[in-house]
Amino acid sequence: MYYVGIDIGGTNLKAGLVDGDGTLLATRKCKVAELKNQQILIEAMVQMTAELAGECGLRVEDLCSVGVGIPGAVEIRSGMLLYSCNLDLRNVPLRRLFHQHLKMPLYVENDANCAALGEYYVGAGSSSKRFITLTLGTGIGAGIIHNGKIYHGSNGMAGEVGHMSVVYQGRMCACGRRGCWEQYASASALKRLTAEALEKYPNSILGQVVAENGGRVSGQSPFIAARRGDPVGQQVCDQYVEYLATGVVDLVNIFQPDALAIGGGVSNEADEQLLLPLRKIVERDCVPCNRDRRTKIVKAELGNRAGMIGAALLRKKKF
Repeated sequence: MYYVGIDIGGTNLKAGLVDGDGTLLATRKCKVAELKNQQILIEAMVQMTAELAGECGLRVEDLCSVGVGIPGAVEIRSGMLLYSCNLDLRNVPLRRLFHQHLKMPLYVENDANCAALGEYYVGAGSSSKRFITLTLGTGIGAGIIHNGKIYHGSNGMAGEVGHMSVVYQGRMCACGRRGCWEQYASASALKRLTAEALEKYPNSILGQVVAENGGRVSGQSPFIAARRGDPVGQQVCDQYVEYLATGVVDLVNIFQPDALAIGGGVSNEADEQLLLPLRKIVERDCVPCNRDRRTKIVKAELGNRAGMIGAALLRKKKF
Protein backbone atom coordinates (compact mmCIF):
# COMPACT_ATOMS: atom_id res chain seq x y z
CA MET A 1 0.00 0.00 0.00
CA TYR A 2 1.25 3.47 -0.90
CA TYR A 3 0.35 6.90 0.42
CA VAL A 4 1.30 10.51 -0.41
CA GLY A 5 1.99 13.02 2.34
CA ILE A 6 2.11 16.77 1.70
CA ASP A 7 3.69 19.12 4.26
CA ILE A 8 3.00 22.83 3.78
CA GLY A 9 5.73 24.71 5.63
CA GLY A 10 6.75 28.32 6.01
CA THR A 11 9.08 28.22 2.99
CA ASN A 12 8.47 25.00 1.07
CA LEU A 13 5.63 22.69 0.17
CA LYS A 14 7.08 19.18 0.40
CA ALA A 15 5.45 15.98 -0.81
CA GLY A 16 6.55 12.39 -0.28
CA LEU A 17 5.48 8.91 -1.32
CA VAL A 18 5.41 6.49 1.62
CA ASP A 19 4.80 2.76 1.81
CA GLY A 20 2.79 0.96 4.47
CA ASP A 21 5.80 0.71 6.77
CA GLY A 22 6.31 4.48 6.73
CA THR A 23 9.39 4.35 4.49
CA LEU A 24 9.82 7.49 2.40
CA LEU A 25 10.34 6.39 -1.21
CA ALA A 26 10.40 9.65 -3.19
CA THR A 27 9.98 13.39 -2.57
CA ARG A 28 9.09 16.61 -4.35
CA LYS A 29 9.02 20.25 -3.23
CA CYS A 30 8.18 23.75 -4.39
CA LYS A 31 8.22 27.23 -2.87
CA VAL A 32 5.17 28.23 -0.85
CA ALA A 33 5.54 31.79 -2.20
CA GLU A 34 4.66 30.43 -5.65
CA LEU A 35 1.23 29.25 -4.44
CA LYS A 36 -0.56 32.55 -4.92
CA ASN A 37 -4.15 31.29 -4.83
CA GLN A 38 -6.15 28.20 -4.00
CA GLN A 39 -6.26 26.99 -7.59
CA ILE A 40 -2.47 27.01 -7.91
CA LEU A 41 -2.18 25.24 -4.54
CA ILE A 42 -4.54 22.46 -5.63
CA GLU A 43 -2.83 22.08 -9.01
CA ALA A 44 0.57 21.77 -7.28
CA MET A 45 -0.79 19.07 -4.96
CA VAL A 46 -2.28 17.13 -7.88
CA GLN A 47 0.87 17.43 -10.01
CA MET A 48 3.18 16.33 -7.20
CA THR A 49 0.96 13.33 -6.45
CA ALA A 50 1.10 12.21 -10.08
CA GLU A 51 4.86 12.78 -10.34
CA LEU A 52 5.59 10.79 -7.17
CA ALA A 53 3.50 7.87 -8.38
CA GLY A 54 5.23 7.89 -11.77
CA GLU A 55 8.71 8.05 -10.26
CA CYS A 56 8.01 4.84 -8.34
CA GLY A 57 6.45 3.05 -11.29
CA LEU A 58 2.91 3.38 -9.97
CA ARG A 59 -0.34 4.67 -11.38
CA VAL A 60 -2.19 7.36 -9.46
CA GLU A 61 -4.96 4.77 -9.04
CA ASP A 62 -2.50 2.59 -7.09
CA LEU A 63 -2.28 5.17 -4.29
CA CYS A 64 -4.46 4.68 -1.20
CA SER A 65 -4.74 8.30 -0.15
CA VAL A 66 -3.20 11.75 0.12
CA GLY A 67 -2.70 13.50 3.45
CA VAL A 68 -1.97 17.21 3.93
CA GLY A 69 -0.36 18.84 6.96
CA ILE A 70 -1.01 22.57 7.35
CA PRO A 71 0.33 25.05 9.94
CA GLY A 72 -2.95 26.56 11.05
CA ALA A 73 -6.58 25.77 11.67
CA VAL A 74 -8.27 22.98 9.74
CA GLU A 75 -11.68 21.34 9.81
CA ILE A 76 -10.86 17.66 9.75
CA ARG A 77 -14.30 16.25 8.94
CA SER A 78 -14.88 18.41 5.87
CA GLY A 79 -11.24 18.66 4.75
CA MET A 80 -11.38 22.45 4.97
CA LEU A 81 -8.41 24.80 5.39
CA LEU A 82 -9.83 27.47 7.69
CA TYR A 83 -6.71 29.57 8.12
CA SER A 84 -2.96 29.22 7.68
CA CYS A 85 -0.30 31.72 8.70
CA ASN A 86 1.83 30.67 5.72
CA LEU A 87 -0.84 30.98 3.04
CA ASP A 88 -3.00 34.03 2.40
CA LEU A 89 -6.03 31.76 2.12
CA ARG A 90 -9.19 31.37 4.19
CA ASN A 91 -11.96 28.76 4.21
CA VAL A 92 -10.58 26.70 1.32
CA PRO A 93 -12.44 23.39 0.73
CA LEU A 94 -9.25 21.44 -0.03
CA ARG A 95 -10.88 18.03 -0.23
CA ARG A 96 -13.68 19.13 -2.55
CA LEU A 97 -11.32 21.02 -4.87
CA PHE A 98 -8.81 18.16 -4.91
CA HIS A 99 -11.57 15.71 -5.85
CA GLN A 100 -12.29 17.75 -8.95
CA HIS A 101 -8.94 16.47 -10.23
CA LEU A 102 -8.30 13.15 -8.44
CA LYS A 103 -10.93 10.88 -6.93
CA MET A 104 -9.06 9.48 -3.94
CA PRO A 105 -9.31 9.99 -0.18
CA LEU A 106 -7.76 13.28 0.98
CA TYR A 107 -7.10 13.87 4.68
CA VAL A 108 -6.31 17.30 6.16
CA GLU A 109 -4.59 17.79 9.52
CA ASN A 110 -2.56 20.31 11.50
CA ASP A 111 1.14 20.04 10.66
CA ALA A 112 2.29 19.54 14.27
CA ASN A 113 -0.14 16.63 14.60
CA CYS A 114 1.25 15.14 11.39
CA ALA A 115 4.81 15.40 12.71
CA ALA A 116 3.75 13.70 15.94
CA LEU A 117 2.00 10.94 14.01
CA GLY A 118 5.10 10.33 11.89
CA GLU A 119 7.28 10.06 14.97
CA TYR A 120 4.69 7.84 16.65
CA TYR A 121 4.61 5.31 13.81
CA VAL A 122 8.24 5.17 12.69
CA GLY A 123 10.27 7.52 14.88
CA ALA A 124 10.93 8.40 18.51
CA GLY A 125 7.43 7.42 19.68
CA SER A 126 7.22 4.01 18.02
CA SER A 127 7.19 2.16 21.36
CA SER A 128 4.70 4.52 23.05
CA LYS A 129 0.92 4.61 23.45
CA ARG A 130 0.90 8.14 24.87
CA PHE A 131 3.34 10.45 23.12
CA ILE A 132 4.02 14.16 22.59
CA THR A 133 6.21 15.78 19.96
CA LEU A 134 7.44 19.35 20.45
CA THR A 135 8.78 21.30 17.48
CA LEU A 136 10.96 24.27 18.39
CA GLY A 137 10.95 26.77 15.53
CA THR A 138 9.63 30.28 15.04
CA GLY A 139 7.08 29.27 17.66
CA ILE A 140 6.47 26.04 19.57
CA GLY A 141 4.20 23.44 18.02
CA ALA A 142 3.01 20.23 19.62
CA GLY A 143 1.25 17.07 18.58
CA ILE A 144 -0.33 14.91 21.26
CA ILE A 145 -0.98 11.20 20.72
CA HIS A 146 -3.18 9.42 23.28
CA ASN A 147 -3.75 5.68 22.99
CA GLY A 148 -2.62 5.78 19.38
CA LYS A 149 -4.90 8.64 18.33
CA ILE A 150 -4.26 12.33 17.77
CA TYR A 151 -5.76 14.36 20.60
CA HIS A 152 -7.76 17.19 18.99
CA GLY A 153 -9.79 18.52 21.90
CA SER A 154 -13.43 19.54 21.46
CA ASN A 155 -12.74 21.96 18.61
CA GLY A 156 -9.68 20.54 16.86
CA MET A 157 -7.30 23.14 18.31
CA ALA A 158 -5.60 21.10 21.05
CA GLY A 159 -1.81 21.27 21.15
CA GLU A 160 -1.23 25.03 21.09
CA VAL A 161 1.24 24.63 23.94
CA GLY A 162 3.41 27.53 22.79
CA HIS A 163 0.77 29.83 24.25
CA MET A 164 0.88 28.49 27.78
CA SER A 165 1.89 31.39 30.01
CA VAL A 166 5.15 30.61 31.83
CA VAL A 167 6.07 34.17 32.94
CA TYR A 168 3.35 36.27 34.55
CA GLN A 169 2.97 39.56 32.67
CA GLY A 170 6.04 38.63 30.63
CA ARG A 171 6.92 39.40 27.04
CA MET A 172 4.13 40.32 24.66
CA CYS A 173 3.24 37.51 22.26
CA ALA A 174 1.77 37.80 18.77
CA CYS A 175 -1.34 36.01 20.09
CA GLY A 176 -2.10 39.03 22.30
CA ARG A 177 -1.14 37.47 25.64
CA ARG A 178 1.96 38.03 27.74
CA GLY A 179 4.52 35.51 28.93
CA CYS A 180 3.76 32.76 26.40
CA TRP A 181 6.17 29.83 26.42
CA GLU A 182 7.23 30.34 22.81
CA GLN A 183 8.47 33.83 23.73
CA TYR A 184 11.08 32.12 25.91
CA ALA A 185 11.76 28.61 24.56
CA SER A 186 11.29 28.72 20.77
CA ALA A 187 14.24 28.92 18.39
CA SER A 188 13.33 32.57 17.83
CA ALA A 189 13.49 33.20 21.57
CA LEU A 190 16.91 31.54 21.74
CA LYS A 191 18.19 33.93 19.08
CA ARG A 192 16.81 36.88 21.04
CA LEU A 193 18.45 35.70 24.27
CA THR A 194 21.73 35.35 22.36
CA ALA A 195 21.46 38.82 20.82
CA GLU A 196 20.78 40.35 24.24
CA ALA A 197 23.84 38.64 25.73
CA LEU A 198 25.94 39.74 22.76
CA GLU A 199 24.90 43.35 23.23
CA LYS A 200 25.92 43.17 26.89
CA TYR A 201 29.18 41.29 26.29
CA PRO A 202 30.37 42.15 22.75
CA ASN A 203 33.98 41.08 23.44
CA SER A 204 33.09 37.61 24.64
CA ILE A 205 33.80 34.36 22.82
CA LEU A 206 30.13 34.50 21.86
CA GLY A 207 30.93 37.73 20.02
CA GLN A 208 33.75 35.97 18.16
CA VAL A 209 31.42 33.12 17.16
CA VAL A 210 28.87 35.55 15.77
CA ALA A 211 31.58 37.49 13.93
CA GLU A 212 32.82 34.26 12.34
CA ASN A 213 29.26 33.76 11.10
CA GLY A 214 29.25 37.08 9.26
CA GLY A 215 27.65 38.87 12.19
CA ARG A 216 24.53 36.68 12.07
CA VAL A 217 23.16 35.47 15.38
CA SER A 218 21.84 31.92 15.22
CA GLY A 219 20.46 29.43 17.69
CA GLN A 220 23.75 27.53 17.43
CA SER A 221 25.86 30.52 18.48
CA PRO A 222 25.63 30.17 22.29
CA PHE A 223 26.15 26.40 22.15
CA ILE A 224 29.28 26.80 20.03
CA ALA A 225 30.58 29.49 22.38
CA ALA A 226 29.85 27.35 25.43
CA ARG A 227 31.80 24.44 23.93
CA ARG A 228 34.76 26.81 23.60
CA GLY A 229 34.57 27.55 27.32
CA ASP A 230 32.67 30.85 27.14
CA PRO A 231 30.75 31.62 30.37
CA VAL A 232 28.48 34.04 28.46
CA GLY A 233 27.48 31.40 25.96
CA GLN A 234 26.98 28.89 28.78
CA GLN A 235 24.76 31.34 30.62
CA VAL A 236 22.52 31.70 27.56
CA CYS A 237 22.33 27.92 27.15
CA ASP A 238 21.47 27.42 30.82
CA GLN A 239 18.78 30.08 30.74
CA TYR A 240 17.26 28.66 27.57
CA VAL A 241 17.15 25.10 28.93
CA GLU A 242 15.46 26.35 32.11
CA TYR A 243 12.78 28.08 30.04
CA LEU A 244 12.34 25.00 27.89
CA ALA A 245 12.06 22.77 30.95
CA THR A 246 9.39 24.99 32.52
CA GLY A 247 6.91 24.12 29.78
CA VAL A 248 8.02 20.50 29.45
CA VAL A 249 7.40 19.94 33.16
CA ASP A 250 3.87 21.30 32.79
CA LEU A 251 3.15 18.99 29.85
CA VAL A 252 4.51 15.95 31.67
CA ASN A 253 2.50 16.74 34.80
CA ILE A 254 -0.70 17.19 32.78
CA PHE A 255 -0.44 14.33 30.28
CA GLN A 256 2.12 11.91 31.78
CA PRO A 257 3.06 10.55 28.31
CA ASP A 258 5.30 7.52 27.84
CA ALA A 259 7.70 9.73 25.88
CA LEU A 260 8.09 13.35 24.86
CA ALA A 261 10.26 14.10 21.82
CA ILE A 262 12.02 17.39 21.14
CA GLY A 263 12.25 18.37 17.46
CA GLY A 264 13.35 21.37 15.43
CA GLY A 265 16.83 22.65 14.70
CA VAL A 266 17.66 23.27 18.37
CA SER A 267 17.30 19.55 19.07
CA ASN A 268 20.44 18.89 17.01
CA GLU A 269 22.67 20.30 19.74
CA ALA A 270 24.83 17.91 21.74
CA ASP A 271 23.01 15.87 24.38
CA GLU A 272 25.40 17.18 27.05
CA GLN A 273 24.24 20.74 26.33
CA LEU A 274 20.52 20.27 25.78
CA LEU A 275 18.92 16.89 26.41
CA LEU A 276 20.81 15.84 29.56
CA PRO A 277 20.34 19.09 31.51
CA LEU A 278 16.71 19.20 30.34
CA ARG A 279 16.12 15.70 31.70
CA LYS A 280 17.67 16.62 35.05
CA ILE A 281 15.38 19.62 35.50
CA VAL A 282 12.28 17.68 34.42
CA GLU A 283 13.10 14.85 36.82
CA ARG A 284 13.69 17.37 39.61
CA ASP A 285 10.50 19.38 39.10
CA CYS A 286 7.89 16.85 37.92
CA VAL A 287 5.41 15.16 40.21
CA PRO A 288 7.35 12.23 41.73
CA CYS A 289 6.62 8.72 40.44
CA ASN A 290 8.38 5.38 40.12
CA ARG A 291 11.53 5.66 38.04
CA ASP A 292 10.35 3.06 35.51
CA ARG A 293 7.10 5.00 34.96
CA ARG A 294 8.65 8.40 34.27
CA THR A 295 8.21 10.11 30.93
CA LYS A 296 11.22 9.60 28.67
CA ILE A 297 12.57 12.86 27.23
CA VAL A 298 14.10 12.06 23.83
CA LYS A 299 15.04 13.66 20.55
CA ALA A 300 12.73 13.46 17.57
CA GLU A 301 14.22 11.15 14.93
CA LEU A 302 12.64 12.03 11.58
CA GLY A 303 13.73 15.66 11.18
CA ASN A 304 11.95 17.52 8.38
CA ARG A 305 10.55 14.21 7.08
CA ALA A 306 8.18 13.82 10.02
CA GLY A 307 5.44 16.04 8.59
CA MET A 308 5.38 14.28 5.22
CA ILE A 309 5.41 10.80 6.72
CA GLY A 310 2.75 11.63 9.30
CA ALA A 311 0.50 13.25 6.70
CA ALA A 312 0.89 10.23 4.43
CA LEU A 313 -0.13 7.88 7.25
CA LEU A 314 -3.28 9.78 8.24
CA ARG A 315 -5.36 7.12 6.49
CA LYS A 316 -3.55 4.42 8.48
CA LYS A 317 -4.59 6.25 11.64
CA LYS A 318 -8.21 6.25 10.50
CA PHE A 319 -8.23 2.49 9.99
